Amino acid sequence: MSNPYVQSASTGQSLVLAVDLGTSGCKCALVSLDGTVRAWAFRPVKLHVQGALAEQEPQDWWMAFLESAGEILAADAQLRNRVVAVCCSTQTEGTVCVDRNGQPLGRALTWLDSRGAAAMASRVRGRVFNIEGYAPLKLWRWLRLTGGAPSLSGRDSAGHMVYLRDEEPERYARTYKFLNVLDYLNLRLSGRFCATQDSTVTSWITDNRDPNHIHYDAGLIRLLGIDADKLPEIVHSTDVLGPLLPEVVQALGLSPKTVVVGGAVDNSAVAVGAAVGDFETHLYLGTSSWLGAHVPFMKTDVHHKIAAIPGAVDGRYLAMALQSTAGANLSFLRDRILYHPDELASDEEHPAVYEMLNQIAARVPPGARGLIYTPWLLGERTPVDDPCLRAGLLNMSLEHSREDIFRAFLEGVALNTRWMLEPFARLLGRDAGIITAVGGGAQSDVWCQIMADVTGQPIRQLAAPIQANAIGATFIAGVGIGALSFADLGHLRQARHTYEPSSALRRLYDDKFETFKEVRTRLAPLYQRLNPSQTPAP
Repeated sequence: MSNPYVQSASTGQSLVLAVDLGTSGCKCALVSLDGTVRAWAFRPVKLHVQGALAEQEPQDWWMAFLESAGEILAADAQLRNRVVAVCCSTQTEGTVCVDRNGQPLGRALTWLDSRGAAAMASRVRGRVFNIEGYAPLKLWRWLRLTGGAPSLSGRDSAGHMVYLRDEEPERYARTYKFLNVLDYLNLRLSGRFCATQDSTVTSWITDNRDPNHIHYDAGLIRLLGIDADKLPEIVHSTDVLGPLLPEVVQALGLSPKTVVVGGAVDNSAVAVGAAVGDFETHLYLGTSSWLGAHVPFMKTDVHHKIAAIPGAVDGRYLAMALQSTAGANLSFLRDRILYHPDELASDEEHPAVYEMLNQIAARVPPGARGLIYTPWLLGERTPVDDPCLRAGLLNMSLEHSREDIFRAFLEGVALNTRWMLEPFARLLGRDAGIITAVGGGAQSDVWCQIMADVTGQPIRQLAAPIQANAIGATFIAGVGIGALSFADLGHLRQARHTYEPSSALRRLYDDKFETFKEVRTRLAPLYQRLNPSQTPAP
């Protein structure tokens, strides 16, 4: 599709309306093509959780988008008139069932919804012999074609679709297309039923061997038992999907020439915003957390649940190691332990209590005086895929204070990150080197230093770490409209500080890390007995 902005867009004057829809809510930002954030606003979105169920209302996403976008666009007409594109970054592994008119059929299943575990187990397991829970030939086929395999936890798009087919046949029958969260927003913006190469990857039904030509595989679709006609067309993250729909143009006051660029799911967009060079590693600290790096090969570590799969950068794969809960642990501490929800400010992106937690934690000596926190509020995904694991404080005594607890929470996430980092570095085939930290948690100087000390890796904090999704979406849009190339992005990023690991603390955290891993080994059987409903069917 020809693009009227290829010649006129400039990095200094043109703006992108970048949408960052996470689990906690929707943030919209006006970002120049050089990555400078001019304005932003946030609206929370409710998460409905009950046991294995974790859902959100698609209409809540849309209203949060309209309200946050409307706030920043109404504030300054000069900025509004400079918007040339809309591009989204969203939570991944969510599933929306829509009818032929694009209307959602019920709530969306989010990446935290594990109701598909039993349905997935019935499809991937063998009758006699299994490898990591998978029939050998099925696993070989998935790994050869996709670079990964459906999660036994049922929390990915594949798990959601098979759950809907088996357990909600009426909704399944009424479904015209299964859309990821990104795909749904793009439908509302452009009118197209489509999926990007990275939003569809965790359906595990695409042939990913050529990163420039991701396409559905009929045999893999049959393995899941899904109807192929319920799947949307696949496009590139940098494809221009078309002009913004007239009703959205009218609602937001944008130019009818504004285009919609495909965008990416959150981990792919963050990777573009953080580092696009081969093997350059980044750490995202948000509600969940992950380690990522672009690599020139498709590769999978089945045992540790790490894979290099398609991302937003053409010709490259994105190696990912996912941690279920990171900042969610601090939100839990804030919302469930320290304060009643009525006592909190509505803007959750800048709660002063987080800065207070950081200041208090800084008063406690490294190691939290022997207190250990395991951050598994919703089980874990890497380096073990175990939905039965749970969070806990260990080794607490009357000598400990709430300050020790705050520090232990921060260290617990850091220890879990180190746990992920070991197999992640092996998949890369090299030391991770300097790790770029982004996401809301990367705003904390205290947490960045703890990450450096616990992992033993230098941590580079970007100038605007909380805006990494929006900046990544902006860069993707810039490439899509021809104003940027991925090779341009390295010099556009600005770092705030690099935190070096303390050699004096190496032995302390080495010992604590070994204890952390032993805690998981010893308690895993107990958690499986305590949480039998989370255990995948044999």
